[in-house]
This record gives sequence, structure tokens and C-alpha cells, in this order.
Amino acid sequence: MSMDIKQIQDLIKFVAKSGVNEVAIEEEDFKITIKTNQVPTYVTATVPTAAPAPLPVAAPTAPAPEAPKQTTPKAEDTSNYLTIKSPMIGTFYRSSSPDKPAFVNVGDEITTGKVVCIVEAMKLFNEIESEISGKIVKILVDDAQPVEYDQPLFLVEPK
Repeated sequence: MSMDIKQIQDLIKFVAKSGVNEVAIEEEDFKITIKTNQVPTYVTATVPTAAPAPLPVAAPTAPAPEAPKQTTPKAEDTSNYLTIKSPMIGTFYRSSSPDKPAFVNVGDEITTGKVVCIVEAMKLFNEIESEISGKIVKILVDDAQPVEYDQPLFLVEPK
């Protein structure tokens, strides 16, 4: 693997936007480490032993027009819940692989530092750890769905 300067610049921009503190990529003939001076986030990256096949990059599409918001008298009150948000852009996974159980399910008690999901970004699988303690009351994203930076992933009832 060798990267041209444009790919390296894109990677630096991606790392800066994602909120990750440090990314290191090492191949036989190539090594790059990108560090940012941001406040550390609670993300640990693990590299799979068998690298997945490269995914085709889809061209960005125009956002769909927003449907008018409907208010119903029985709207769920979520003001007392805390939200776990995505620290980066990527693909959301509820488990470490398709044959493994989900990290968390609705009703599970979580504590600070518990891995709640994985967000895969640029072939790096980032374990997302909870920064709060409580009970999972709602999972807001489907497995294998793309997520945006700061997108809510879970609603948690604090302890």
C-alpha cells in the first residue's frame, strides 16, 4: 500500500474531523501515524486479522427533503435520558462480527468504559466505549448503517 499526498491530506482531514486522537497505519513498505492535539476521546481501534474487501465509495447524494414533523399527543418524553453519540463518521455495528452477540441490548445496564458498539471508518474498527452509566432504553441506529459525527446512537436512562 502506498498513498499519494492527496490521500494523506484526506486522511489527516478525516482524523481531525473524527475526534480520534491518533491513527497509525503500518504496512510492509509503508507506515504513517497521525496525531491530533484534541482532548482524548474514549475510542480504541482494533485491526481485524482478515482485512475485509475494499468497499466501493459511494458518491455523496443530496439529502432527502425533510418530511414535516408530526406531533402526536403520546410523544415519548426522552428529556430525562442521556444520549451516546457517534464520535466519528463511519458504519455502525452492534457486535464485533455477524456471528457474535450484540455488545448491548435494550434493558442492559452499562457502566463507564463498557464497549457499546463499533464504528468502522476507513477499514479501522473503533470500539465505542460509554462515557456514562445507566440502562439502555433505545437503540437509535440499525446494524451496519452509516452514521455521522455526533449522531445519537443510544438513549440511556442514567443511574
